[in-house]
Amino acid sequence: MSSPSSGEYLQQLFGLDGKTAVVIGGTGVLGGAICDALAGAGAHVLVVGRNSEHGEARVREIESSGGSAEFVSADSTDRDDLQAVVAHVVSQQRTVDVLVNGAGINSATPFLEITDDEWDKILDVNLRSVRLACQVFGAQMLEQGGTASIINIASLSGMTPLSRVFTYSATKAAVINLTQNLAREWAPHGIRVNALSPGFFPAEQNRKVLTPDRIESIMRHTPMDRFGSPEELAGAVLLMAAQRAGSFLTGANIAVDGGFTAMTI
Repeated sequence: MSSPSSGEYLQQLFGLDGKTAVVIGGTGVLGGAICDALAGAGAHVLVVGRNSEHGEARVREIESSGGSAEFVSADSTDRDDLQAVVAHVVSQQRTVDVLVNGAGINSATPFLEITDDEWDKILDVNLRSVRLACQVFGAQMLEQGGTASIINIASLSGMTPLSRVFTYSATKAAVINLTQNLAREWAPHGIRVNALSPGFFPAEQNRKVLTPDRIESIMRHTPMDRFGSPEELAGAVLLMAAQRAGSFLTGANIAVDGGFTAMTI
């Protein structure tokens, strides 16, 4: 028997042909790059978010590259909206094979100035939405049987506190903990749950905190001495999403950070 070609081997490891991936927050910069990666590996991607202009544009980009995608409008903090997304997938006689929880917001408010409204809003989008989606889509994954993958987007600030982003850091630490707990609970059922912690990737939610002095501090602490590009998340995402390549990977938190977490003094 001849050995598979390099392309065939990579397809066997990372291919997502026939799979359906739901990307909540797929209308954002990082979420959009994740949509591109999953579609490029063969998955049918549901770009889920509230910004229809960005969502439809992402779908057109994916389709122009030969991929399969559709935009579905939903509020990540609304259980009914998320259940409607599940119903939509089921109505197409598809299974939910990959779920990416990528909705997020940030704030650079000094600690003593954080209001209850700001605290609650960030917790709602960054943490409550993850809990709701894991419940809603996790229930579908358990019901349909087989294997599935959940990828929760965390952050470096959930691993080590970063100045100026108190509420955001608290939510991302909770996301990592929730990821580990779910991985333990659902491993016997074939559902893998992992977290992805990006380093510094300029996007809408963090541009307001990237002041010149902060950028200088970040570069001093990043061995690769640059920001990340959204497409550089693709490798980690596909590892976590692909059943064969990531078959023994659950409860992990992978940092894609240019060496930030390896830096001490």
